[in-house]
Amino acid sequence: MTTWTRKALLLTVSAAAAAGTLTAVGAPVAHSRPAGPAVPPIGWGPCGPIPGTPVPDGQQCATLRVPLDYRAPGRRTLDVAVTRLRTDRPEARRGTLLVLAGGPGGSGVQRLAQKGEALRTATEGAYDLVSLDPRGVGGSTRANCGIPEADRHLVTLRSWPAADGSITENTERARRTASACARDGGPVVRSFSTRNQVRDMDRLRAALGERKLSVWAHSYGSYAGAGYAQEYPDRVDRLVLDSVGDPDPKRVAYGWMANVGPAVALRFPDFAAWAADPAREAEGLRLARRAEDVEPLFLALARELDRDPKESETPGVPLTGNRLRQALQNALMSDKAFASLARLIRSAQDPEGRPVLPPELAGAMPDEDASLTMAVICNDVRWPGPDSGYASRVAADRARYPLTAGLPANISPCAFWKYDEEPRPTRITDEGPSNVLMVQSLRDPATPLAGALKMRSALGERARMVTVERGGHGMYLGNGNACGDRVVSDFLVTGKRPARDAHCPN
Repeated sequence: MTTWTRKALLLTVSAAAAAGTLTAVGAPVAHSRPAGPAVPPIGWGPCGPIPGTPVPDGQQCATLRVPLDYRAPGRRTLDVAVTRLRTDRPEARRGTLLVLAGGPGGSGVQRLAQKGEALRTATEGAYDLVSLDPRGVGGSTRANCGIPEADRHLVTLRSWPAADGSITENTERARRTASACARDGGPVVRSFSTRNQVRDMDRLRAALGERKLSVWAHSYGSYAGAGYAQEYPDRVDRLVLDSVGDPDPKRVAYGWMANVGPAVALRFPDFAAWAADPAREAEGLRLARRAEDVEPLFLALARELDRDPKESETPGVPLTGNRLRQALQNALMSDKAFASLARLIRSAQDPEGRPVLPPELAGAMPDEDASLTMAVICNDVRWPGPDSGYASRVAADRARYPLTAGLPANISPCAFWKYDEEPRPTRITDEGPSNVLMVQSLRDPATPLAGALKMRSALGERARMVTVERGGHGMYLGNGNACGDRVVSDFLVTGKRPARDAHCPN
């Protein structure tokens, strides 16, 4: 066990204990001429409808112009959708807090609509809250590669091996997608990268007239947030990294994907315990009498669906073994999704049942969304080429982590991508202010603790990490607990963080 692991797991902090072991970070932010080039101020107006999300009273929206290519800032520009929810306590305001969504592909405009009111309450009105749709997302300039519809289902865009473990079809699909983006994606698709998102974030800061921003970054957004603090250390006030990936600049998303197998294996027992609990009996959702029997049941059902897919309520889209596996990955993000997964399993077991597929599995992703997701992870770093032994790595990963069936080690379009060396990943280091607080689940199925510990190690004394005794993805104001939420809120409001890495029990 590493030193950071021992610190994270052995030190326990309650909200009361934390108050006595906190160190302050940062004084109130002075408002002066922003650092960097002048950017026109933002013209705010009402937000339009946000699909699936009510818009809080007072949330405003606008468009920010950013260079397509920061190496040629005077040429073509793109639109980036931005949003703001001002403090309801102006007398308490200390600055602006940038909310970064996950993904790649998450909408910051939508996330602020979802979390803004709770965040404003938790931070006691200390901030104007802002966010953005990264280029390629939501209301920002979008583009596509012309990826065929059949290749844009979640279980085809993600490289699930065939039922027998072969990857021939995955390889051809990956080649097709990369070729389409090289042929039809154009310069806009080539501009979709974390480095450009970081530059766009700083342009937003300048347009707001702020010398510094505080940041709450979630999931993939935490990588962008850490990159921003590394590139512009004097422009970050307080930084919260929530559910964090391994920042290894040689691997980036390739490394994140490789971590999924052990992460799902570590998280699955939470679902198994829930599904075997006698309390599920009355709900008709108890899958087994013992928790240890749930995984063999799930694996057997997935193999059966590999052989004989089951007709679903969505015409032409059957429940396959890989759709069931993908449904599992999605459900492990939050305990709240366990019931829907159990219903899907029950329906699949019923000879007369017609499973209702989750919406994200019932159809193809829009071309713009699929293209953006692939472009960011492929533009960020060079992945291993197609002849680098994917088949053997898939076979080994499939045997070791059967719940993910080889997906994390499989080939993707990035193996064939036309990689531009310009947007090289930022190397996260311990050089910079000590103004970072990390919050992390012990059993995160997407950004596991092992990867977060590597970010923690890279940041050194710049950071403190609070682990939360929960499973799931997204801790602050999400799947965490009251202790973890209090530590993060206190840091954002007062600048105080634990003197040492700490743990929040349930």
